[in-house]
Amino acid sequence: MYDNVCKFLAENYSRDFAQWLLGEPLLFTQLSPSELSLEPIRADALILLESDQMILHLEFQTDPDPKMSFRMLDYRTRVYRRFPKKTMRQVVIYLKETSSPLVQENAFILPNTRHEYEVLRLWEIAAEKMLGLSGLLPLANLGKTPNRPEILRQVAAKIDNIEGRTEKSNLAAATAILAGLVLSKEIIGSLLREEIMRESVIYQDIRESGKAQGRREEAVSLILRLLNRRLGEISSTLGQQIRELSLEQLETLGEALLDFTSLTDLTTWLLEIEN
Repeated sequence: MYDNVCKFLAENYSRDFAQWLLGEPLLFTQLSPSELSLEPIRADALILLESDQMILHLEFQTDPDPKMSFRMLDYRTRVYRRFPKKTMRQVVIYLKETSSPLVQENAFILPNTRHEYEVLRLWEIAAEKMLGLSGLLPLANLGKTPNRPEILRQVAAKIDNIEGRTEKSNLAAATAILAGLVLSKEIIGSLLREEIMRESVIYQDIRESGKAQGRREEAVSLILRLLNRRLGEISSTLGQQIRELSLEQLETLGEALLDFTSLTDLTTWLLEIEN
């Protein structure tokens, strides 16, 4: 959920993020991760913005990721392969305060190899610095401040002054979601108007995602019951593999299992899906 909100902000307010991170409001357009893929890439966590001279790579992280440094190197080489003449800025933005040493890492290091990238820990950045640009308003409550409710009040006031109703609703919804990392629902609800948030594309996306997740959970439960009846008790390992399938894959498995006669058939089917 937080990844999707941050991705929406970075892609729709790329000038604001460029002003914040690069010092000038460069015009960026979205770059599809598929243009870089030799092997599967985590498109849900990847934000690539392209200008004439530069690629801006952003990663928003709620929790530390031990694989982050390698991923930054991996993305850098992919971009170089596709755009060898363009410069690249890579920034990892940690949203939620933590004492983990992983959020201090800013390089991937191997013998004879060192790749560096930038790291921002929002809780170390003054919240006021994010109040001047519309695209950064939802991040302000995660910044350094002795009074988070007051920062949220200021953010809400700035959002109320935005003329476009669609933009106002999207920013309000993004603010409410990210503020949930550091403030209670009661405080958020008292300062942000829910009827405005309900109109946002972010709110609608969350609703649809929730419905899809509900359908997927129902499908998992049904598939496991059918497999247990047809093939005997499914191991916890196979059960976990099935729980990780997408809704579309579950629907395909629901048809395929009618032809299964042994656990080997299920194992073979799962291997084929992975490949």
